[in-house]
Amino acid sequence: MIEIQNVGFKRAEKIILETTQLTLGTKQSIALIGPNGAGKSTLLSLMARLLPLQTGQIRYDNLDISTTPSQIMARKVGILQQHSHFMSRLTVQDLLLYARYPYHKGRPKSEDHDVVEQMLAYFELSKFRTTFLDELSGGQRQMALVAMVFCQGTDYILLDEPLNNLDMYHARHLMTTLRRAIVDWNKTIVVVLHDINYASLYADQIIALKQGAILFQGTPDEVLTHENIQALYGVDVDIIEHQGKRLSVHF
Repeated sequence: MIEIQNVGFKRAEKIILETTQLTLGTKQSIALIGPNGAGKSTLLSLMARLLPLQTGQIRYDNLDISTTPSQIMARKVGILQQHSHFMSRLTVQDLLLYARYPYHKGRPKSEDHDVVEQMLAYFELSKFRTTFLDELSGGQRQMALVAMVFCQGTDYILLDEPLNNLDMYHARHLMTTLRRAIVDWNKTIVVVLHDINYASLYADQIIALKQGAILFQGTPDEVLTHENIQALYGVDVDIIEHQGKRLSVHF
């Protein structure tokens, strides 16, 4: 369980995130949506300890992120930032092995290599194991970065706009794989998405933010209404049903 209590964030006296309270269940996908500047990435960065807490508490399974040692948190929570900078001349296999550092401390064991092999296969990257990152397509590289986070072996995975710059095939493939991984690996995934239709199709819960505040929270059916989307984005949309899921038509 993720507990966020009285968490807010200011930068130069400007409120970036209003005082926020959330309780999020486990083994599900939670999508953060909202317009640019809504506070989505700020909230995710606070949850990952990339930004210092200014107020309140965040706990994962009763582990307070402010007082729990980094070594323990590194086995509990993994994050893929929107802009991840890794050496281009790093192979996919080495990238995944790097994510095992909280366990092997620079001396990989057989179990670390086993996890890497599992994730290479799971994310369909086995044929790219010796390929350098700068030799991959954008979609392949993003899949490798997500696989890296999974190699960390954490219960909770935070992803900041993982669909950025992905084509239709790779975006769908990544979201389908993440959806499957929740069941196969007992993961809880919190993901920032700009495409509300992907949020509707693949998330169990949606949290909609605007101007640093939570505007709506609930299931996709509860959040994706004409009135809610108009209030959130300021655009007129049609909400249609497709295979039991609500989709927004906003062209």
